[in-house]
Amino acid sequence: MLKKGMKGIAVTVLASALLLSGCGLFQSDKASEEIDPPQDITYVKEDKNQDQQLERKEEKPNNQNDKKTSEDKTNDTVMRELYLIDKNGYVTPQTLPLPKQEGTAKQALEYLVDGGPVSNILPNGFRAVLPADTTVNVDIKEDGTAVADFSNEFKNYKAEDEEKIMQSITWTLTQFNSIDKIKLRMNGHELKEMPVNGTPISADLSRKDGINLEMSAVADMTATHPVTVYYLAESDEGPYYVPVTKRSEEPDQVTAAIKELTDGPSKKSGLLSDFQKNVKLNNEPTIEDGQVTLDFNKAIYGSANGEKKVISDEVLNSIVLTLTELSDIKKVSVTINGKSDLVNEKGEKLSKPVSRPSQVNTGSF
Repeated sequence: MLKKGMKGIAVTVLASALLLSGCGLFQSDKASEEIDPPQDITYVKEDKNQDQQLERKEEKPNNQNDKKTSEDKTNDTVMRELYLIDKNGYVTPQTLPLPKQEGTAKQALEYLVDGGPVSNILPNGFRAVLPADTTVNVDIKEDGTAVADFSNEFKNYKAEDEEKIMQSITWTLTQFNSIDKIKLRMNGHELKEMPVNGTPISADLSRKDGINLEMSAVADMTATHPVTVYYLAESDEGPYYVPVTKRSEEPDQVTAAIKELTDGPSKKSGLLSDFQKNVKLNNEPTIEDGQVTLDFNKAIYGSANGEKKVISDEVLNSIVLTLTELSDIKKVSVTINGKSDLVNEKGEKLSKPVSRPSQVNTGSF
C-alpha cells in the first residue's frame, strides 16, 4: 500500500491537444464537455494559472524582461520521454526538457548517453543507459522502422545492463508517432545479438517485447502472454510510475492487466501500489470504439469503507497508463457497481472517460 505521505505526488503529465481539447480527467466523446482533472497528473494543453501570471506581468513594465526570458525558455525546449535507469535498476520514463532541433529521434538517443547532455538535467537517483562517448545516427523508414546505428563505443557497457539498454532505446524511440519498430546497428553492421552478453535481438524490436521483465514466477511461458502494468516507486522528490512486463495466464488482456495491478508488485521489487485489498471487477470489461469500461466493486475507493466514494489519483493513473498501452484502447471509463458516481481527491465528480497522457513522470527535480 502506498503510504499516505506519497499523496503529494509531484508527477505532471502534459496531454496532447488533439485528444484533450477542453481537458478533463474523464473524457467524453465531445471534448468540449470535459472537466478539469486532478492536479497530481495533468491532462491539460495549457496552464491557465501561468497565462494569468503572464497577463499580470504585462501590466507591470518592470517585469517585461522576466516575461520574455520565461517565454524564450519555453519556446526553445520540447518535453521528451527519456527511459533512464532508476536507483532500483528499473528502466523508467522521465519527461525532461530538451532543446528544440531537427532530428528529434537522434537527439533523444543522444540524451541517453552517460556523460552527455543529459548530465545537466538528470533527475536525482537516475542514470543514463548508453556508454560514454557513444554516437548515433537514426534513419526512419516509411514503414515506421527506426534504424539506430551506434559507434564502436556502444559495446562498452556492463553485461547486466544489456537488456535494459535494448528496452531504453526501444521505448524512447517509440514515443514518436512515426516509429513503431527498431533495428540496431553498430558501425553500419546490423546487430542480431547484443555485443557484450549475446542477448538475441528480434528482427523488429518494439514495445511488445516488454520492459522490466518479471518472469521468475512463470512455470510455462507457452501458456501465458505478456502484460505491461504501471506500478509506483518513490524518490526523494516524490513517487513516479514504473512500467513492468509480467506474464499472465488470463486470456483477456484487460482482465489480466487489472488482476496484475490489484495483486500489486512483488515484495522484493521495491515497487508500490495504492490499491485497497479485495479490489475486483464486477464483470468482464467491455471495449467499444477504443473505449474500455471497467465496473469495480467499492474496494476501488481510496477510503477503506468506501463512504466518501473517492478514487485515489494514483490508482486511476495506474489503470489508465496500463490499459492504454494496449493498441486498441484509447480511453478508460470507470464505474462502481454500475454507477458513475466516483469523485477525485478534491471532491470533484469524475464521470467521463480519460485518455492516456502524452508524457509520463513530468516534474521538477
